[in-house]
Amino acid sequence: MSTQTTKILVFSHRPEVRETIITAVGRRPAPDLPRVDYVEAGAIADVLYEVDNGSVDLLILDGEAQPTGGMGLSRQLKDEITNCPPIVVAVRRKDDRWLATWSQADAVLVHPLDPLAAAETVAEVLRGSAVPAVKG
Repeated sequence: MSTQTTKILVFSHRPEVRETIITAVGRRPAPDLPRVDYVEAGAIADVLYEVDNGSVDLLILDGEAQPTGGMGLSRQLKDEITNCPPIVVAVRRKDDRWLATWSQADAVLVHPLDPLAAAETVAEVLRGSAVPAVKG
Protein backbone atom coordinates (compact mmCIF):
# COMPACT_ATOMS: atom_id res chain seq x y z
CA MET A 1 0.00 0.00 0.00
CA SER A 2 1.34 3.42 -1.00
CA THR A 3 1.97 6.09 1.59
CA GLN A 4 1.79 8.84 -1.03
CA THR A 5 -0.79 11.54 -0.39
CA THR A 6 -2.21 14.48 -2.27
CA LYS A 7 -2.36 17.82 -0.47
CA ILE A 8 -5.44 19.96 -1.13
CA LEU A 9 -5.81 23.47 0.23
CA VAL A 10 -9.41 24.52 0.98
CA PHE A 11 -9.93 28.28 1.34
CA SER A 12 -12.91 30.06 2.87
CA HIS A 13 -13.28 32.62 5.61
CA ARG A 14 -16.08 30.43 6.98
CA PRO A 15 -15.02 27.18 8.70
CA GLU A 16 -18.39 25.54 7.95
CA VAL A 17 -17.85 26.06 4.20
CA ARG A 18 -14.39 24.48 4.42
CA GLU A 19 -15.88 21.55 6.30
CA THR A 20 -18.65 21.11 3.70
CA ILE A 21 -16.11 21.03 0.87
CA ILE A 22 -13.81 18.58 2.65
CA THR A 23 -16.72 16.29 3.51
CA ALA A 24 -18.05 16.37 -0.06
CA VAL A 25 -14.70 15.59 -1.71
CA GLY A 26 -13.67 13.03 0.90
CA ARG A 27 -10.32 11.52 1.79
CA ARG A 28 -10.00 9.58 -1.46
CA PRO A 29 -11.86 11.11 -4.42
CA ALA A 30 -11.16 8.08 -6.66
CA PRO A 31 -9.68 4.60 -6.15
CA ASP A 32 -6.81 5.28 -8.58
CA LEU A 33 -5.66 8.37 -6.67
CA PRO A 34 -3.77 8.67 -3.38
CA ARG A 35 -5.43 9.67 -0.14
CA VAL A 36 -5.96 13.38 0.43
CA ASP A 37 -4.53 15.48 3.23
CA TYR A 38 -6.27 18.82 3.62
CA VAL A 39 -4.84 22.18 4.57
CA GLU A 40 -7.47 24.67 5.65
CA ALA A 41 -6.95 28.37 4.99
CA GLY A 42 -9.14 31.13 6.38
CA ALA A 43 -7.12 34.05 5.04
CA ILE A 44 -5.45 35.03 1.78
CA ALA A 45 -2.04 35.15 3.50
CA ASP A 46 -2.38 31.45 4.37
CA VAL A 47 -3.16 30.56 0.75
CA LEU A 48 -0.24 32.58 -0.58
CA TYR A 49 2.13 31.03 1.96
CA GLU A 50 1.19 27.47 0.94
CA VAL A 51 1.28 28.20 -2.81
CA ASP A 52 4.59 30.07 -2.59
CA ASN A 53 6.11 27.10 -0.75
CA GLY A 54 4.86 24.71 -3.43
CA SER A 55 3.32 22.54 -0.75
CA VAL A 56 -0.14 21.92 -2.27
CA ASP A 57 -1.25 19.87 -5.26
CA LEU A 58 -4.67 21.50 -5.73
CA LEU A 59 -6.64 24.43 -4.35
CA ILE A 60 -10.38 24.58 -3.74
CA LEU A 61 -11.43 28.20 -3.28
CA ASP A 62 -14.75 29.51 -1.98
CA GLY A 63 -16.07 31.93 -4.58
CA GLU A 64 -18.05 33.73 -1.86
CA ALA A 65 -15.15 34.21 0.58
CA GLN A 66 -14.79 37.62 2.21
CA PRO A 67 -13.21 40.10 1.89
CA THR A 68 -11.57 38.61 -1.23
CA GLY A 69 -13.49 35.93 -3.08
CA GLY A 70 -12.03 32.75 -4.47
CA MET A 71 -12.61 33.81 -8.06
CA GLY A 72 -10.46 36.93 -7.76
CA LEU A 73 -7.83 34.96 -5.86
CA SER A 74 -7.85 32.27 -8.54
CA ARG A 75 -7.25 34.83 -11.27
CA GLN A 76 -4.44 36.43 -9.28
CA LEU A 77 -2.72 33.10 -8.63
CA LYS A 78 -3.04 31.96 -12.25
CA ASP A 79 -1.64 35.30 -13.48
CA GLU A 80 1.22 35.56 -10.98
CA ILE A 81 2.40 32.05 -10.08
CA THR A 82 4.46 30.08 -12.55
CA ASN A 83 3.27 26.46 -12.53
CA CYS A 84 0.30 27.34 -10.36
CA PRO A 85 -1.41 24.26 -8.96
CA PRO A 86 -4.84 23.48 -10.42
CA ILE A 87 -7.72 25.42 -8.90
CA VAL A 88 -11.35 24.47 -8.32
CA VAL A 89 -13.76 27.27 -7.40
CA ALA A 90 -16.93 26.59 -5.41
CA VAL A 91 -19.82 28.94 -6.26
CA ARG A 92 -23.33 29.41 -4.90
CA ARG A 93 -25.16 29.71 -8.22
CA LYS A 94 -24.77 27.88 -11.52
CA ASP A 95 -25.08 31.27 -13.21
CA ASP A 96 -21.73 32.23 -11.66
CA ARG A 97 -19.82 29.68 -13.76
CA TRP A 98 -18.91 32.42 -16.27
CA LEU A 99 -17.10 34.23 -13.46
CA ALA A 100 -15.23 31.05 -12.66
CA THR A 101 -14.20 30.89 -16.33
CA TRP A 102 -12.94 34.47 -16.04
CA SER A 103 -11.01 33.44 -12.94
CA GLN A 104 -9.11 30.82 -14.99
CA ALA A 105 -10.23 28.08 -12.60
CA ASP A 106 -9.66 24.54 -13.81
CA ALA A 107 -13.10 23.41 -12.61
CA VAL A 108 -16.21 24.62 -10.81
CA LEU A 109 -18.34 23.14 -8.04
CA VAL A 110 -21.81 24.48 -7.25
CA HIS A 111 -23.39 24.51 -3.79
CA PRO A 112 -25.12 22.52 -2.47
CA LEU A 113 -22.29 20.13 -3.16
CA ASP A 114 -23.10 16.64 -4.40
CA PRO A 115 -20.41 14.37 -2.93
CA LEU A 116 -20.23 12.17 -6.03
CA ALA A 117 -19.90 15.12 -8.40
CA ALA A 118 -17.43 16.92 -6.10
CA ALA A 119 -15.17 13.87 -5.78
CA GLU A 120 -15.38 13.19 -9.53
CA THR A 121 -14.50 16.80 -10.39
CA VAL A 122 -11.52 16.88 -8.04
CA ALA A 123 -10.34 13.48 -9.30
CA GLU A 124 -10.49 14.66 -12.93
CA VAL A 125 -8.54 17.81 -12.12
CA LEU A 126 -5.93 15.85 -10.16
CA ARG A 127 -5.52 13.52 -13.13
CA GLY A 128 -4.71 16.56 -15.22
CA SER A 129 -7.79 16.95 -17.36
CA ALA A 130 -9.63 20.26 -17.47
CA VAL A 131 -13.24 20.10 -16.36
CA PRO A 132 -15.03 23.12 -17.84
CA ALA A 133 -18.52 21.91 -17.01
CA VAL A 134 -20.20 22.77 -13.74
CA LYS A 135 -20.52 19.78 -11.43
CA GLY A 136 -22.93 19.62 -8.57
